[in-house]
Amino acid sequence: MDPEWIEHRRAGDGELLGWMRPEGDGFVVIDLLGRDRTDAVDWLTAEETLESLGIGYLADLYELRLDSGEWLRVRLAEVSPTRIVAKQDDFGAVGIPQVYFPLPFPMPDSLRPLTPIA
Repeated sequence: MDPEWIEHRRAGDGELLGWMRPEGDGFVVIDLLGRDRTDAVDWLTAEETLESLGIGYLADLYELRLDSGEWLRVRLAEVSPTRIVAKQDDFGAVGIPQVYFPLPFPMPDSLRPLTPIA
């Protein structure tokens, strides 16, 4: 995370929604995974974009490319400006070993949103 990034928190509960990175005369919206979500936009548009994005995408399913080249279905267990931790999706099973994968921030190319099969 760059020290120039400006935090944006939700008004009601102070939840961090992401950042705005100054660029030229505008701001680029960055989500909690460190991904650019807009080109340079004005301040109000940046705030509205972060409010609209929310944090729901953190509960989505993702895929992690393993060293073998295979893709593993995962969920995000932890997200911070210093690291992302993915957890093998266990489909809610109780009592099985939990497998975690610490990843760098921002989100690496080896992690991607799971594309549903049509």
